[in-house]
Amino acid sequence: MAKGPKMKTHKASSKVFKKNKNGTLSYKVSGGNHKTNKDSAKQIRQRRNKGTLSKGEASRIKSVI
Repeated sequence: MAKGPKMKTHKASSKVFKKNKNGTLSYKVSGGNHKTNKDSAKQIRQRRNKGTLSKGEASRIKSVI
């Protein structure tokens, strides 16, 4: 029984976004690697946490990951 063609994985997106158990997509927040001396401690601390995509964007990106 022949199946239809599969969709190719978008490699750049698959390296950026990680899929969680509950189905949400998380990513590393930008701007926390270097040149952070001008930022407050609160800004640097908040960038250590992972970011999560909104529902609409996540549904669009899940199809290519």
